[in-house]
Amino acid sequence: MALLELDEVTVRFGARAVVDAVDLAVAEHEVVCVLGPSGSGKSTLLRVVAGLQPVCAGRVRLGGVDQAAVPVHRRGVGLMFQDHQLFPQRDVGANVAFGLRMRGAERGERTRRVAELLELVGLPGAQRRAVASLSGGEQQRVALARALAPSPRLLMLDEPLGQLDRGLRERLVVELRSLFARLGTTVLAVTHDQGEAFALADRVVVMQQGRIAQVGTPTEVWRRPASAFVARFLGFDNVVPATVTGSAAQTAWGRIGVPAGAAEGECQLLVRPNGIRLVAPADGLRCTVESRTFRGQHVALRLRPGTHAPVVEAEAPLTQAPASGAEVGIVFDPAEVVLLPSR
Repeated sequence: MALLELDEVTVRFGARAVVDAVDLAVAEHEVVCVLGPSGSGKSTLLRVVAGLQPVCAGRVRLGGVDQAAVPVHRRGVGLMFQDHQLFPQRDVGANVAFGLRMRGAERGERTRRVAELLELVGLPGAQRRAVASLSGGEQQRVALARALAPSPRLLMLDEPLGQLDRGLRERLVVELRSLFARLGTTVLAVTHDQGEAFALADRVVVMQQGRIAQVGTPTEVWRRPASAFVARFLGFDNVVPATVTGSAAQTAWGRIGVPAGAAEGECQLLVRPNGIRLVAPADGLRCTVESRTFRGQHVALRLRPGTHAPVVEAEAPLTQAPASGAEVGIVFDPAEVVLLPSR
């Protein structure tokens, strides 16, 4: 059953549609991440659900109830922002208890719930600590505990880990995923970081200029981007126009094998970097290694074809990566080819 339903939701700032006829459903206990570049409308969408941004058209339903006339404090949603928005004059316990006090919870219930949540987020016994004494990661945990304290039916996160360093973000996203699974929390989060979204979400929603470009599980979106925009946003730059005939496509890189059953005609063709195999220069498309970048488990290569074709991005094992300036040949693995719409 869908807890949250968006039906043709539209928000305009002047003549520009920041959110344009968006349809989306979030099921009970599901974690959905809205992913997109700056200006794609993802944060505005979150504000619409919270009741902080009025819509020009469309409906927002929570638990089947239209929220048009429901004020922010009555919607039963929790909000967590990237800048924490903690009260600096209050200690950790008072910050976490804030929503409970606003709801009229008794002192005993507040004390019990605060202790329970601080234990849950990995800050046991931190009630009396000053907010200013906390690290960025600890402040983020306090903000999460505060958002969870009133037991919201929907928790919304706006770039929740955006101000933290990469190592801490990677640790916290694993903890959040585990925490939400234990609590059965329904989550709608927005981020521009695909690694964060893919690690956290049951489903990913990719937005482009106020519209939904693709919805799917992290595996579906990663393996089968729906468009050249989605592919490039995910970091796949090996996208070229192509014409499919039979079992191959004609491209600027020459003829490339395509997956069995591919529809014939014009399209955009994506080859993943791990689908580029290095061979002797005489045995494939001749390229020059333009640059190489260490990526931990592999080396990312930018290969310049000898023709006027676009640069190719490839991956090579650490011990087999050619030097910058080297001449290599490349062949394309049809299993790593994805055919995208021509527009």
